[in-house]
Amino acid sequence: MRSVAVVLLALSLATPALAQTSAPRQPTISVMGTGEAELKPDFARIHVTVATQADTVAQASTANNTATERVLARIQGLGIKREDIRTANFQVFQTPQQVGPDGKEMKTPKFSAHHRLQITTRDLDGVGRLAGEILASGDMTFQSVSFGLDRQEQGADKAREAAVRDAKRQADVYAAAAGVSLGRLLEIRDGSAQPFEPQPDMRMSMAMAKGAESVPIVPPATIRYTANVQLVWEMAGQP
Repeated sequence: MRSVAVVLLALSLATPALAQTSAPRQPTISVMGTGEAELKPDFARIHVTVATQADTVAQASTANNTATERVLARIQGLGIKREDIRTANFQVFQTPQQVGPDGKEMKTPKFSAHHRLQITTRDLDGVGRLAGEILASGDMTFQSVSFGLDRQEQGADKAREAAVRDAKRQADVYAAAAGVSLGRLLEIRDGSAQPFEPQPDMRMSMAMAKGAESVPIVPPATIRYTANVQLVWEMAGQP
């Protein structure tokens, strides 16, 4: 009898917990909001590559260092400050074997050194002229151009604010259509927030600009940031 009493006591203690877990879940409204923000760019970044080849790693590196010094002097001669030029990447690798028109392997230096430089300029209207002067140089190869903001978080934050407003608008529409109202805000789930900047096809610009004084680069009027957020509200005033 004692064991039966213990079992009954355990069941009586567990009953409130079971009742609590089986309580109906509060209905919610979950909405995904998207937002955008557009800000004027503050600077442009031009990437160029200084490439050299030699039969040894040391020779390729030394040749690249000499060529890079010439390039730095030339870029600074275009009005760019030394602190606005930095190394983005440097690598030495085996030169891929090339095959001539006759199908035979061509004799090429064994190693290649590539030094990628990043040039920052705030003269957005002069980006095309600067790129054209870079293309006119035989010591460096134009790679790409991009535009950015001094405070990128400002664009991302404005897009997040717009995403929250969009989520609230959608939730109000759903609630009104369903004849309910929004209760407490339960969750905010952060999504992605990043800039979107369409890039021009620079290969065409490079081909057009050989021997020209400038490249037809038109800086974007604004840089667009996008963000996503998920908000969850309690549903109140159910019909």
